[in-house]
Amino acid sequence: MSLAEHVRTLGRGPGRSRSLTQEEAADAMGIMLSGKGAPEAVGAILMLLRMKGETAEEIAGFAGAAQAAMPPIAGVDLDWPSYAAGRTRGAPWFLQSAREVADQGYRVLLHGWNGPDQTVREGLGQAGIAMVDSVSEAEERLSADGIAYLRLETSHPALFALLNLRPVFGLRSCVNTVCRMLNPGRAGASVQGVFHPSYRLLQADAAALLGWQSLSVIKGGGGEFERHPGKAIAAFGLREGQSWEGTLPALSEETRRLNEPGLEGDSHFDRLIVSGTTELAMATLQNRVAAQSDPSVEIES
Repeated sequence: MSLAEHVRTLGRGPGRSRSLTQEEAADAMGIMLSGKGAPEAVGAILMLLRMKGETAEEIAGFAGAAQAAMPPIAGVDLDWPSYAAGRTRGAPWFLQSAREVADQGYRVLLHGWNGPDQTVREGLGQAGIAMVDSVSEAEERLSADGIAYLRLETSHPALFALLNLRPVFGLRSCVNTVCRMLNPGRAGASVQGVFHPSYRLLQADAAALLGWQSLSVIKGGGGEFERHPGKAIAAFGLREGQSWEGTLPALSEETRRLNEPGLEGDSHFDRLIVSGTTELAMATLQNRVAAQSDPSVEIES
């Protein structure tokens, strides 16, 4: 099919337009990644999807095609995307959590792009995580260190070009969600953070369509997979390939913001961020349900 046909499917108007099937979405993404689609058609597809709201089938189709366009990274146990802009995030404590998971013998692949905010990438060295540019480099660091951070812009330039259209549109597109669902290592477990709560269930449903086995999605610090210890947190995802959701209890009575100004860092609260995030990541890896709170407890939505 041509990209114009997919634009017509989405944009025919009230009563005539419809969402793309998973197969149609995969075809559309394949065309966009190939560079054969007209820029105007690419923009139309992405903005029509934003206007109507993406379905799980569309995200699954896009993500499957994006993953197929890059070679797999061997030996990954846990997929850990990092694509948040970071406006409401403090220090990237989740990097320490990822390092702790790797120190327990699992291979963890972080991948991402955070726009002009360099906080995450500047924190990699302190956490003992190497930043790599390619699949082969990622495999080398995973073998040596058990963990690596893969830059999207060098490992999947075609997908990055679509993601980097945000300044052109002045709006985010579904490519942000697709990147979180990329899973370059085809890992059996993935942890994901979102900023907008509505995406938690969308990503979980898309993962089920893709045949994933274990996934945890939370509204995390600045949109990253980072657990706030002062709040009960709603979690969504998969366990043994089946839909799962639960409420994670608050770990502290302290309710400060993650990016509270004027604090020195590495406090008891910060250490709870790390340990709480690590525990949920480990539960995801082991395909088990993390400790849950009383359902009457008010949760962070």
